[in-house]
Amino acid sequence: MKASAYKTIFLKETFKLLRGFAFLSILSIALGLICACGLRLETEKDDLRKEKPLILTTFTVLADMAKNVAGDRLTVNSITKFGSEIHGYQPTPSDLVKAAGADLIIENGLGLELWVKKFTAAAGNVPNVVLSKGMEPLLIEGDVYSGKPNPHVWMSPRRAMKYVDRIVEAFSELDPSGSESFERNGLDYKKKLQELDKELRTSLESIPSGQRVLVTCEGAFTYLTHDYGMDEAYLWPVNAESQVTPRRMLKLIQLIKSRGVRTIFCESTVSSKAQLEVARSSGARFGGTFFVDSLSEAGGPAPTLLDLYRHNVDLILKGLVLENPEK
Repeated sequence: MKASAYKTIFLKETFKLLRGFAFLSILSIALGLICACGLRLETEKDDLRKEKPLILTTFTVLADMAKNVAGDRLTVNSITKFGSEIHGYQPTPSDLVKAAGADLIIENGLGLELWVKKFTAAAGNVPNVVLSKGMEPLLIEGDVYSGKPNPHVWMSPRRAMKYVDRIVEAFSELDPSGSESFERNGLDYKKKLQELDKELRTSLESIPSGQRVLVTCEGAFTYLTHDYGMDEAYLWPVNAESQVTPRRMLKLIQLIKSRGVRTIFCESTVSSKAQLEVARSSGARFGGTFFVDSLSEAGGPAPTLLDLYRHNVDLILKGLVLENPEK
């Protein structure tokens, strides 16, 4: 083969090789630009997130209330998830990481969240607000928790309005430039609670006086029954003390029989097994599941606090007003 032929082949192969290098170089530059743009976008998203203070609440009910006040000025998340039992919750390492980046932690107080003191201490220098602070609690009667405050204040719409006032105050202190917005949102939300208060009062007043006994697993309806003229009975006072003893069960069965209670209930975050046994032994009907310490997810019956009230009262009316409930 002539030298010129070798030269031609060499030039062709060299051109192919250079063209390959050029493609790889262009590809590398393009990938670099994509990564850089992606990183820039993520950084911008992080900056946008940082513009809004992060509020953490101890459970989903408080998160819903806080979101109604916050509007779009603050980011509000619940530490516990939907359906969680909040009394004895055990925070995870990821919960502590979230808390360390929070601007405010909102808790209920009155001994509800047994874990919250250690949690807030581990979170570091993060301010917290206790919504029940300064309120006069109703006391638990006739059990191992006798004399201690019942923590379920939010279960009465009338008292939940005071929670709203505390949230407005806390948010205004955290973000003074948004105080007018928080006050306006708080007033709007309280109007909804006031309307619901009237609605629930009218509904519950329709229950005959002899049937106005609400029997549940946990003593979580003390504020509702007190404010709306009903009596309450339960298997245990709070979920932190949810041991079902024969004595507790027998006492409740006797009350159901003596008062002629037609329907009994339980809550979504605890097992209804013991209450179903109470229903069988007493001849009462099991009327369904209340929501108390947790909202339901978006597609459920209680995705907001207002929905929670209506769902619970609907069950109460169906269970206590029916003339011929199914056994």
